[in-house]
Amino acid sequence: MAEATQLFKEFKIQSVSEFFRRNAAMLGYTGKVRSLTTLVHEAVTNSLDACEEAGIPPYVRVEIEELGSEHYKVVVEDNGPGIPEKYITHVFGKMLAGTKAHRNIQSRGQQGIGISGAVMFAQITSGKATRVITSTGGDTIIEAWVKIDVDKNEGKIVKKEKKPNPTGWRGTRIELEVKNVRYIRSRQGVYWYLKLTAIANPHAHIELIEPDGKLIVFPRSSDEVPEPPVEMKPHPRGVLTDDVYRMAKKTRRNTVKRFLIGEFSRISDKKVDELVEYIAALRLIKTEKDKKVQEQLYERLAKGEVKEVLRSFRGYTKVVKQVAKIMEKPPEKLTWHEAEEIVEAFKYMKFLAPPTHGLRPIGEENIEKGLKGILKPEFVTAVTRPPKVYSGGIPFQVEVGIAYGGEIQSGFDVFRYANRVPLLFDAGSCVTTIAARSIDWKRYKVDDPERTPLVVMINVVSVHVPYTGTGKQSIANVDEIYSEIRLAIMDAARRLQTYLSGKHRKLAQVKRRKTFEKYVPEIARALSILTGEPEDAIKAYFISYIENHFAAKEKEAAPAEVGENA
Repeated sequence: MAEATQLFKEFKIQSVSEFFRRNAAMLGYTGKVRSLTTLVHEAVTNSLDACEEAGIPPYVRVEIEELGSEHYKVVVEDNGPGIPEKYITHVFGKMLAGTKAHRNIQSRGQQGIGISGAVMFAQITSGKATRVITSTGGDTIIEAWVKIDVDKNEGKIVKKEKKPNPTGWRGTRIELEVKNVRYIRSRQGVYWYLKLTAIANPHAHIELIEPDGKLIVFPRSSDEVPEPPVEMKPHPRGVLTDDVYRMAKKTRRNTVKRFLIGEFSRISDKKVDELVEYIAALRLIKTEKDKKVQEQLYERLAKGEVKEVLRSFRGYTKVVKQVAKIMEKPPEKLTWHEAEEIVEAFKYMKFLAPPTHGLRPIGEENIEKGLKGILKPEFVTAVTRPPKVYSGGIPFQVEVGIAYGGEIQSGFDVFRYANRVPLLFDAGSCVTTIAARSIDWKRYKVDDPERTPLVVMINVVSVHVPYTGTGKQSIANVDEIYSEIRLAIMDAARRLQTYLSGKHRKLAQVKRRKTFEKYVPEIARALSILTGEPEDAIKAYFISYIENHFAAKEKEAAPAEVGENA
């Protein structure tokens, strides 16, 4: 039998960077087309975030240069605020680092892996460092070549130059050399990704230079830069024991009571007093030996009958006082068991829904601008639903846009987004696809969706989008989100129905008018013979009568259509 020391001889601590280097597929780097799209996505996302946080209307330029077979140089340049020199290695070379990943705030990315994952992918496929050129608008432009030390999970600059900045240029340009990828104009490629990004970000000007040198421009259709999202305090119904325990160790509040009131939303002095009662009641219920009675007490507690439950136990005031002492102790002395009791009590208590002021939807007007600017449809409408919560306390919001006809090619299409980011892969398992396909489109005058030029755009906004995997390309089928998507689609579809009804009515009127006009010459000729009146005069009379008749019909229909749209 082998000795323990021999068995553990190969034991090694693996860094985060090393783990993702070996499991790049978890970050979306799987398949030659998808890998290139993921790489561009991470860089463009960084650019858009940086510009928006600085209040700058984004200008993003993407260039794909073919260096050889399945070998490309990817250049992404923006007009953002630039990156201070000391943060270059952190931004491009350190996994799980960023300005938002550690905060309860809406963001395009969530893990803090994004652009550093792109740098690593370029490094492991080409062996080359990523070239970063940046300036904050001062006198100097920093040019640095960055690589990732996967063993230490940190970036290192292998070469650096400083150049004068006479024009005052501000922004960031990154150049990544990557192999084993492929550029093709597919629905999962870079072109399609940027097209969808332009729709959801009408405030951005995006350019793409394809490998053959062709320049494609997605112009800005709105001058309104979205306000930066606001960090939100966690809601009691959406936290785990570990969250409470770790937050307590880090807080600067002097008591557990002040910690709970200050670090969580919807907790007041009155709620803390209520929390004490619930914890005391749960402690007492667990002492009850009769399982049937115990279940009944839990049911009463769930109904909010905490005082009645407490009074059913002798000496309950002593337990209440013991729990009250926990609220006055320093937060750093809170034990795991006590944190567990707090979270368990939260599940029985009633709280107001979490505040949603920190969510930043695209907005109905901007969705319509984006769809009109890129797709050129004949009809477009958008719906932004009121904010809701899922999993007890995580706020989210759903937006839907519908575009019909015009330059849209025949065929039903769903454009999926999470926090404005296009989701191009894993559509089948995504709640947006499931919800869109569940709609009975015939009810809305769309008899054959697969042959109808119809696009449904769905954007799910949240501080924590429930993705099905680390690739962040599919949203989990959460009941609350599914229901909201359906409601939003049906609301927008009713407006489409009104438009199509009016369109069908007008087509029917045109057909009837042509039928009447077809027989006018023959009627005019017959009446001329019978009456002796000039044939042209009779013909002009009937043409005028038909025109007036159908004009009156259109006026009668117009108010009804306006009322339906409203």
